[in-house]
Amino acid sequence: METPTKFTNLQQELLKLYSKNVSDDDLIAIKDLLGKYFAQKTIESANSVWRKNHWGEQEDQQFLNEHMRTPYKKPKV
Repeated sequence: METPTKFTNLQQELLKLYSKNVSDDDLIAIKDLLGKYFAQKTIESANSVWRKNHWGEQEDQQFLNEHMRTPYKKPKV
């Protein structure tokens, strides 16, 4: 038996918004607006971390050049 899905407050508001028919242009604009909002929040959060840690150009370059990929497991022979 599946448990009922509980929607977050954001999901509830979006469901209310999307229960109305809007034009394709409006839908694109709304998606763009939401994307820009969350991108801005992410940038603000990153900027806060940079300020808190007193990071600058040197750390920027270090992060850009750092390879933090998950290593693949070597097959057992």
